[in-house]
Amino acid sequence: MVKKKSDSFVGIDVSKELLEVAVHESEYHFGCPNKVTAFANLIAELVDLRPALIVLEATGGLEKPVVNVLRSVGLPVAVVNPRQVRDFARSTGQFAKTDRLDARVIAHFGAAIKPPVRVLKSKEEQELEALRGRREQLVDMLADEKNRRASAPTAKIREAIEKHIGWLEKGLADLDKQLKALIKSSDQWQLKDQIFQSTPGIGAVVSTTFIAELPELGQLSRQALSKLVGVAPLNNDSGKKRGTRHIYGGRARVRRVLYMAAFNAIRWNPLIKEFNARLIARGKPYKVALTACMRKLLAILNTMVRNNTKWISKTETVSA
Repeated sequence: MVKKKSDSFVGIDVSKELLEVAVHESEYHFGCPNKVTAFANLIAELVDLRPALIVLEATGGLEKPVVNVLRSVGLPVAVVNPRQVRDFARSTGQFAKTDRLDARVIAHFGAAIKPPVRVLKSKEEQELEALRGRREQLVDMLADEKNRRASAPTAKIREAIEKHIGWLEKGLADLDKQLKALIKSSDQWQLKDQIFQSTPGIGAVVSTTFIAELPELGQLSRQALSKLVGVAPLNNDSGKKRGTRHIYGGRARVRRVLYMAAFNAIRWNPLIKEFNARLIARGKPYKVALTACMRKLLAILNTMVRNNTKWISKTETVSA
């Protein structure tokens, strides 16, 4: 076997059944089942490698059990967007795709990009994230069932759909109670919730999403936070050409609720309403103005959380 390197960059390709491990600039590879009973062998292999960084792709939750276990034993783990890895693979001329090749590409990506290591979330933070994610699933299923009800071919099918809608609505109400109780169990979360919901245009759903999915609020600059969420205008220039700025990437679930918060704030939040009106008066397209309102609202919330300050009034509100 090829000698394993010290301070290695390790890539792990995650599938439902298998974890495929590769090391950058090495022929070493290791595979194990993606189940808790096999993680001890995986940990032993990785500790022996003395990795500088272990990189995995976000795979719809399949990666979470192994990520949590690796972080719990102190191994440096980064979870990255699969699209970034695939674009990186194409840029290096790697078009073939197998689990083993994917692991090698992920390891190469880690060595070249060195994505930041995320700290291990507490049990309560993981529970909050899981409940919020499940709520989103129920909301999507509820919307689908209501659409199906409108086009149900028979009364019996419509009755079955309505019964399922009732079950989903009850499940949604139960989840909201659990989320509310969990937030109340933490003084820090409770304070953030009060800050967020004191802001016109923001309700419980947006507040819970920010608490669960954007813990960096109050810790970063507004520019860094905009990039993290994916609402920063990115240049598209070449030579003398000045292209249209676009937003790209970031945390999609956070951006989705921020969009709704800004949409509501344009109607109910005096500061954001006035800001949007100025942009429209200057000839900005509606979507451009709305995106700017998203950034403005995010910057204000960032300052409020940093200073532990609730929303006050239009004339006294904290500066972003």
